[in-house]
Amino acid sequence: MASEKWRKVSESPTRPKPAMEEKLFDVGDLYQGPVAETVRMADTGRPLDEKLRQAYFWITNHAIISPFYDIEYHKGPHQEFILGDQKVRALLPSDQSYSSYVLLPLLNLAVRRRCLLVGGPGRGKTAIAILMGILAGYSLKDIRRAIQHGQPQMTIADLLGNPLPATMVNAQKMEDVKIAWRKWLGMRVKIIDEYNRIPTRTQSALLTVMADNYAELLDQIYECPEASWYLTANDDEGGGTYQVIEALRDRIDVVVKALHFNTRFLNELLLRIEEGLEPEKNVPPEIVFSETDIGRMHREIRGVVLPPELRRRLEFFAAHFEFCEEGARQLEYMTKDTVKLAGLDLINVMKAGTGKDKLKELGHQTRNGLSVRALMTSLIYVKAMAYFRGERTVAFEDIRQMLPFVLHDKLVQNPEAPYFEQAENRALRTDYVSWIRNLFDESCKLFEQLNLDRDDPLIPLEQQFENGLEGVAEEEVIERLVAIERIMGEWSRGRKFYGHMYDDILKLKYLHQRYTNYLGWLQWKDA
Repeated sequence: MASEKWRKVSESPTRPKPAMEEKLFDVGDLYQGPVAETVRMADTGRPLDEKLRQAYFWITNHAIISPFYDIEYHKGPHQEFILGDQKVRALLPSDQSYSSYVLLPLLNLAVRRRCLLVGGPGRGKTAIAILMGILAGYSLKDIRRAIQHGQPQMTIADLLGNPLPATMVNAQKMEDVKIAWRKWLGMRVKIIDEYNRIPTRTQSALLTVMADNYAELLDQIYECPEASWYLTANDDEGGGTYQVIEALRDRIDVVVKALHFNTRFLNELLLRIEEGLEPEKNVPPEIVFSETDIGRMHREIRGVVLPPELRRRLEFFAAHFEFCEEGARQLEYMTKDTVKLAGLDLINVMKAGTGKDKLKELGHQTRNGLSVRALMTSLIYVKAMAYFRGERTVAFEDIRQMLPFVLHDKLVQNPEAPYFEQAENRALRTDYVSWIRNLFDESCKLFEQLNLDRDDPLIPLEQQFENGLEGVAEEEVIERLVAIERIMGEWSRGRKFYGHMYDDILKLKYLHQRYTNYLGWLQWKDA
């Protein structure tokens, strides 16, 4: 029976690895972080990352028809084929690869963030969100009743709750009014269907719940638990009955596209009709996560290590985008945000710049830089990707695969950039995932060309400073000041000022100022 096949969970391990040598007990193991093997077991005795992978494979094999492996990993050589006049590259991954449409919602469940599912009607956006709720331990009935369906007449009361009439009549002060809060506010999985059809005023109330985990009505506060959010929209721009307010869009952590239905899988639809099968009614209990499991996974993911050399590549990538040399006279204000706050057209301001190669300057491809929130979200998702693959250290490819989905709505493209006028790059105007991945690849090429992986002049200065200033002698301080000034002098002899240099120069100025202040204090102390 097909229903029996649907209840089958992939046999463990889903991602086999070479057997590890048995490790003798060490007292230091008692002080290991949250990723220690001793605390990684779920209620079933399986490691939680393995349970997460089993959930992924059950969904892709039985529940959601998404035969798209757009998150590609390779282990050694792989096959590549070129198709058509446009020279389309078709890769056959040589290592376990994944469908973003299933994987990203699962990672979102583990890290308790906010996921936007976009795509045309009937592509399974709500279905995948419902499955996430069932995996979190809720019944199908509870999940369906808790879905908030966006519609133009939705009021704040519809979203949050209503004051009880009897308490309003008898209340002597606002605190006496009792609110009948909506039950969905207390759930650990929250689903907002067609969020771009919610009126602007109601969006503001939703923003408070999403951003700060509390609801407010008539001076009454309802504290919400940490939750995984799933929002759906039928188009990529967030436009619907109402335009989504910028602050609400900014709170979305990851964007996933629901791709088209592959007609070679029509037999799966036929089987579901003939046997009356519904995926959400056949979720195996072995892949359901308890509240404790999800909390533990979150802690373990935070404990995954991001190596300094990869963090440095991520820093270099992020540094390209905020700089706008034409936007100000003082160094600190040379940002795109300065131009935006002044109410000027950023594109025209950037066009005024001369001399630099706008094809090579990655910052010309965007209208903005990256916020602190975007960077923190990137860090947690690259850790989650490594964790899902059973690793305890982030790999280069984990960053490369996750950034396009995290930054999908964070980096605003400048479609008028000369880069997109080239024939081979025109498709990147619409394919944001490939565009952002290409940005990261180009950034890494430049990083290697500049030899920054071997000779980064700021690293020894940063390491010296991180050791603290206490006990550093005056002569040593002066030497460090001279070293900073020497680097600045070398860079000033260069003809161009590119975006990737901006944060480095500001960091040098910061270090110089800290040493200058400390030197002044030392001289005062010895006077």
